[in-house]
Amino acid sequence: MSNEPSPSSETPPESLSFEDALGELERLVRRLEDGQAKLDDALAAYERGIRLKRHCESKLREAEARIEQIALNENGTVTTSPLPPPT
Repeated sequence: MSNEPSPSSETPPESLSFEDALGELERLVRRLEDGQAKLDDALAAYERGIRLKRHCESKLREAEARIEQIALNENGTVTTSPLPPPT
């Protein structure tokens, strides 16, 4: 196991950028997949991973809500409307 700080001592997920949270989540998954962590460390990493996943999902929802579709009307004016939901 590496000498990375324990998940409980790291920055709260809510204060991380999407990219930082996703990167940390990927590192946690690799550590868990390695299977060399002690049970308590693995559980703490799993709990941290869940919090990071939720934070990433929240950031993605925020970004999706801000995306607007730009359309050109028949009279030449530009309007915006929310992006339609995925099909």
